[in-house]
Amino acid sequence: MKKNWLWMIPAMALTLGLGSCKSKESAYKAAYEKAQEKPVVETPAPEPVVVKPVTETPTSTIKTSNEKVTTVNASDASKLKLFNVVVGSFSMKTNASGLQESLVADGYDAFLVQNPQGMYRVIAGSFDERTSATNLRESIKSRYPNRFNDAWLLIKE
Repeated sequence: MKKNWLWMIPAMALTLGLGSCKSKESAYKAAYEKAQEKPVVETPAPEPVVVKPVTETPTSTIKTSNEKVTTVNASDASKLKLFNVVVGSFSMKTNASGLQESLVADGYDAFLVQNPQGMYRVIAGSFDERTSATNLRESIKSRYPNRFNDAWLLIKE
């Protein structure tokens, strides 16, 4: 019987000790009232972003190159027009394909062409008018400022 009392004493002490650790309702109420006393600071709404229309850049500052190119995939042949926006140039097809796939995932109608020297060009868009190609080039440069600063126009021979 004494053995049972020896076990009950620490159990009761533990129960009383843990029971006294609970937060009191008055502590919660005091914290709530203190929070209610603080002034509410409203942050101003952010200013709306104004998108300016892309205007044509003087053609003298745009890098262009005349090349004879062919599409890598025959199904892309109808996409190739006179003015093409090049965002990447690679000697390995797998690297070019990776960039093309990421552009397609971002909503561009990108495709690959190859020049006679074997370089793969990633075309983000192809147009019959130079103005449209220039506008797309500027749009891509502003959307990806650190990635495609060196985008250029390829004029198909």
